Amino acid sequence: MLASFAPAKVNLHLHVTGKRADGYHLLDSLAVFPNVGDGIRVEPADKLSLTITGHFGKTLAAEPDNLVLRAARALNPTGTAAITLEKNLPVASGIGGGSADAAAALRVLARHWNLNVPLHGIAASLGADVPVCLARTSARMSGIGEILSPAPKLPHFGIILVNPGVHVATPAVFRARTAAFTPAAMFPAAWTTAEALAQALQHASNDLEPFAISLAPVIGDVLSHLKSLPGCLLARMSGSGATCFALFTTPTAASTAAGQISQPNWWHWAGGLYEPAPTDI
Repeated sequence: MLASFAPAKVNLHLHVTGKRADGYHLLDSLAVFPNVGDGIRVEPADKLSLTITGHFGKTLAAEPDNLVLRAARALNPTGTAAITLEKNLPVASGIGGGSADAAAALRVLARHWNLNVPLHGIAASLGADVPVCLARTSARMSGIGEILSPAPKLPHFGIILVNPGVHVATPAVFRARTAAFTPAAMFPAAWTTAEALAQALQHASNDLEPFAISLAPVIGDVLSHLKSLPGCLLARMSGSGATCFALFTTPTAASTAAGQISQPNWWHWAGGLYEPAPTDI
């Protein structure tokens, strides 16, 4: 059996910088990967199959063509394997869960099938977020999300994620958006403290946040609650929502503050960023 971890992707900022002729929006974003996510396991089998487990697994169980299966077929149309997806992240929540799952499937299936092929192009064909999830490394995203460049050097910091249990469709958020385009953010080459990172992000934004709130006002409630937590440096929505995040000086400070989140329908997690080991697939 082989396994791969599919960490959540969080957009620390997201600027809509333009729009292509085909209707896709151009973006500028700084993406990071907290140490929470889904898992992909692969075992030999005589056909290609997908089993979905985990807290949020039932949400995906009815999908006839999960992105994980699409990734498998794109990588090797005749390949066989028994794939298990442990779904720990909320579905359609603005933290790249499906893209992370597809990326993990590409990584682990390439190893399982002993394929030495470039994966970035296959990842891009599956979705704009899949390439950055394939790398699992903090990155600056541009284009429609598929163009990656190195992120500024990040300091040690903690993060809380909160999802209020509502789904916000990305196309609906973009349709609701009425604002002008925003230039790409200007960041230094590095930040030495969490406070400096948060201060710089205050000068950026998530351009989709107010429009997502107009569709799902509970997102505003989540942000208000996060901002009220002791030690919160910055609170913002990730992606097109509905998951929001808050930054803290350390993972311990984030975990302590998360103890004050008691809303029963709100999924939440607190900790630090994912740090891949050399042996990780």
